[in-house]
Amino acid sequence: MRAARPIDPAYLERAALHYLERYGASVEMLRRVLLRRVESRCRLRGEAPEAFAGMVEAVVERARGAGLVDDAAFASAKVRTLRRRGGSARAIGAKLAAKGVDRAVVGAVLAESDADAEEEAARAYARRRRLGPWRAPAGREAGRDRDLAAMARAGFGFSLARRVIDGGPEPDEA
Repeated sequence: MRAARPIDPAYLERAALHYLERYGASVEMLRRVLLRRVESRCRLRGEAPEAFAGMVEAVVERARGAGLVDDAAFASAKVRTLRRRGGSARAIGAKLAAKGVDRAVVGAVLAESDADAEEEAARAYARRRRLGPWRAPAGREAGRDRDLAAMARAGFGFSLARRVIDGGPEPDEA
């Protein structure tokens, strides 16, 4: 069995480029991926991963400087995608925070979206989950409280959830 090669900046750059070719990422996501790679390689070689933290930071900064990772662009693309699927501002903020995007960046990107985005997302969520007006007419009244609870768990406010659940589908959606 061949021994694992030593960790050098070229290896980390190749690993970063390989990851960024396949996935959009925030700065923190790239850092986590590279640290996982270092930890697994160090485990095989019997080395301490802490010794390579500076090397990982240098590669991350080089990728940021080259424009390969940009938290604002990543957050903007993620917000558009999650809004189309019916994500609330709260849920989107939590997902992006888990990806390591700064809350100020998330707040700025969410503020850029139009005023009707939250209602459109709520309608998309209800349509996708078949809640409220998209539920079978026979069970609509009986499932109202459950539908409101599902909307609340998804991060939508009560007044918005009530407006969507008690309303009807848009004419082009019917």
